[in-house]
Amino acid sequence: MRLDDRVALVTGSTQGIGLAIAGALAGKGAQIALHGLCPADEGRRLADAQAGRWGVPVAFFGGDLAMPEANAALVDAVAQRFGRIDIVVNNAGTQHTAPLPEFPLGEWDRIQAINLRAPFLVMQRAIPHMRAQGWGRIVNIASVHGLVASIHKAAYCAAKHGLVGLTRVAALETATDGLTVNAICPGWVETPLLDAQIAARGAQKGLDRAGAIRDLVAEKQPNQTMMPPAWIGEVVAFLCSDAAAGITGAALPVDGGWTAQ
Repeated sequence: MRLDDRVALVTGSTQGIGLAIAGALAGKGAQIALHGLCPADEGRRLADAQAGRWGVPVAFFGGDLAMPEANAALVDAVAQRFGRIDIVVNNAGTQHTAPLPEFPLGEWDRIQAINLRAPFLVMQRAIPHMRAQGWGRIVNIASVHGLVASIHKAAYCAAKHGLVGLTRVAALETATDGLTVNAICPGWVETPLLDAQIAARGAQKGLDRAGAIRDLVAEKQPNQTMMPPAWIGEVVAFLCSDAAAGITGAALPVDGGWTAQ
């Protein structure tokens, strides 16, 4: 299960699920390219801290993936810095909730750009690197909302359903190249992305943060647990290992039983 000498790019990895994924891969020996929108000096400090914690090379790369040209530039910068790129985890994402008739077009476009177009552009650039070396792992962080729908999440559900479909196409196109391409579909995971929903639920029902989280999770997720990001990190690490070489084109729910209902 070791990933020594592998180079892993994790987008959106300065906090939450992305940082947990980076930590899980670093713990298996991978060299890590962190990515985020924080100031460069803050990103470098985070990279240095992670390198000290895990004992592997870690570098920070900026770039707003809502801008089309930033995606290829990110892959190229990582490949130049480390000399190769073996693992890509498309984790960067954004969210906005509103009823369909009222959904702002600007938010729709932003969600599609970051949650769907960016993974497409990153994979488009990374796959030739992986093919040339005969090995690669791509893991797209989709969502339970890539498999089922919820009200007020038109753009998010559309993007995540699209990401699952994109994952399957990429898996078919690379099936004989030594690559695997999979999606993980998490349920409720405690990340800053949910802060607005938690606050809205609390205001609606007169609950404190802990009560709002319990109410939100219990509504749909049978295990009634707001899962820690580390759980997702460990699943990513498994999919990147040789033990998972036969798994490609999968959309793996990590959802506490949500889609079993």
